[in-house]
Amino acid sequence: MSRYQTLEVTAAGPVLHVRLNRPDVRNAFNGAVVEELQAAFAAANDDTNARVVVLSGNGKSFSAGADLSWMQEQASLPQLANEVGADRMARMFLAIARCTKPVVGRIHGHALGGGTGLTAAVDIAICTEDCQFGLTEVKLGIVPAVISPFVMQKIGAGRARTLFLTGERFDGREAQRIGLVHRAVPEAELDAAVEKSVGELLTAGPAAVASAKELIRGVASLSLEDAIPVTSKWIAALRSTPEAREGFAAFLGKRKPNWIA
Repeated sequence: MSRYQTLEVTAAGPVLHVRLNRPDVRNAFNGAVVEELQAAFAAANDDTNARVVVLSGNGKSFSAGADLSWMQEQASLPQLANEVGADRMARMFLAIARCTKPVVGRIHGHALGGGTGLTAAVDIAICTEDCQFGLTEVKLGIVPAVISPFVMQKIGAGRARTLFLTGERFDGREAQRIGLVHRAVPEAELDAAVEKSVGELLTAGPAAVASAKELIRGVASLSLEDAIPVTSKWIAALRSTPEAREGFAAFLGKRKPNWIA
């Protein structure tokens, strides 16, 4: 199924697997990875068979972040071209975060710099306890600029003030404690934990899951008072949909809804 050079994209029933496939460089991303990840997640939006996307990395690491040779090339470009490249990279992270399907991250090995950014961009991140994270850009004389909004949504500005400035590394247990990942597990339990999250998502109404992602965006910045008209209209519209009617009927009839195989 995969038509990509730097990714391995396969379907297993309703689950679409997107695997970073540059294991020789710990899945560091360059311009080709940026373009292909954005294309893969755009395609996932239109894939009527896919209900969940699992993002992972082949080899010993999830992703070591941006390929430094590519970053040097970008730095040598004229200012406008340099900015265009950075914009494309930012939109790659946005494509993951805004995917209409729920995205589960399977994180192992190293997830440094942009790898931490990819972790922050997914909806549900499951990592190994010994996985190594870090906003290490300051060690190279730069900052985690394009990934900063995604990371701060997960860990908050307070924790970012430490991790962005020090560039210190931290493991999966700490990543769970600060909210970067949903769960950190022993390496032998990683696949089972990912499968459990995928299974939970597949029992939920697909339109409801997509709506829930939009709901979070819609109310996150609202006061409690301002949220009332938004959320009232939201539930009123959603509970009259065919999917909601099927969900209600299935529950009352003590049967599985039609979206569960």
